[in-house]
Amino acid sequence: MERKASLKVRSMRRLAMALTALAAILFLSVGSLHFWQGWLFIVLQSGFWILFCVDFLKHDPQLLERRLQNKETQPEQTLFQTLWRMITPLAFILAGLDFRFSWTRGWVGQVPLTLVLTAQATVVGGYWLVFRVMKTNTFAGSTIQVESKRTVICSGPYAIVRHPMHSGMVVAMLAAPLALASYVTVPVFALLVPMPIFRLTHEEQTLRRDLPGYTDYCERTRFRLVPWVW
Repeated sequence: MERKASLKVRSMRRLAMALTALAAILFLSVGSLHFWQGWLFIVLQSGFWILFCVDFLKHDPQLLERRLQNKETQPEQTLFQTLWRMITPLAFILAGLDFRFSWTRGWVGQVPLTLVLTAQATVVGGYWLVFRVMKTNTFAGSTIQVESKRTVICSGPYAIVRHPMHSGMVVAMLAAPLALASYVTVPVFALLVPMPIFRLTHEEQTLRRDLPGYTDYCERTRFRLVPWVW
């Protein structure tokens, strides 16, 4: 019970810090609180990830413990983490500055309301896929490691692509700039796409080497990230 209480405190603290940092990045760069797209984005993110934490605290605390462990031992994955942590805040800062200085509205034209709302829903959809992956695979941690009890998962999203969690993250990141009413920052958010490709390519080398049956799974499930494409 004490350990579970500690996990609850740590997970909620980590979530609160992440959401607070995101809100600060957005609204400080905007220079105003009058940014409804940013508010909607934060509210949806908060609601989704709070439900995520509550669900896994109740049904799979071991997975939540794995998600809190984010120290990679392999230099290639450490590089991925560093680049991701650098570019992601920069992308959101530029989205806030775009709204503040009207770059999109001045250079391209305002993002239509329907497109903003569709993009907001797409971001949630991307994270919902991440959630489904974690419900399917309790070993979906933040770091790449093969634990002794781990087995190959080939059901649910894993029956379609080999790395559905990365697929969900890519969908969320590509929709994020439009959710924040920014055409200008689409290329900046797109810079995040090669990173999970690099990560999963290296991850597969580890899984093929250390996880029995993974090579056979790769032969059955052809696509890594995008169904019928790659």
